[in-house]
Amino acid sequence: MIQPDYEMERALHAQGFLRIAGVDEVGRGPLAGPVTAAAVILNPGDIPEGLNDSKKLTVKKREVLETAIHAQAEVSIAHATVEEIDRINILKASHLAMERAVAGLNPPPDYLLIDGNLIPQGLRTRSEAVVKGDGRSVSIAAASIVAKICRDRVMVDLAQQHPGYGWETNAGYPSKKHREALLNLGVTPHHRRSFKPVHNILYQE
Repeated sequence: MIQPDYEMERALHAQGFLRIAGVDEVGRGPLAGPVTAAAVILNPGDIPEGLNDSKKLTVKKREVLETAIHAQAEVSIAHATVEEIDRINILKASHLAMERAVAGLNPPPDYLLIDGNLIPQGLRTRSEAVVKGDGRSVSIAAASIVAKICRDRVMVDLAQQHPGYGWETNAGYPSKKHREALLNLGVTPHHRRSFKPVHNILYQE
């Protein structure tokens, strides 16, 4: 299995960039809850072992790594709300969450490695979009891990307020249980009204 490494960061260090942040977001696909982004600056002399795309890790491994990342790196996590998602669309909202996460790093980074193929318009820092970056750069992989765990915990909290939708296990994604609960229990304030399955229930003729 190909593991992400520190090669991109090392090449940037050689060009004089010192504070390189990996940036990733999680939660574009769910029908409910915020979209969450993280920006992480790793310490080149103290990188947690085993970093990888959060989707390729077990829950237990993710949790161990998340603790290590918070202890050994600089981390900033931010969200865009359901209201923002519905108002400006999910892509712009995920970029807004990324911009907020980057803004939370102090002192600011001087270069960003951003997962995906687009650079959020509001970023003023030198940036590079890295397709499938969480499988290529350990900084982006670290951001994917802390963002996912943070958002999963948000959804567990919301599940306690709104039982029956299975958010504690599906994190708001459109699982069978979640879709059935939407039909049977209705739409909560945490559902994304601009997403078709939710919209269709609200405005069915």
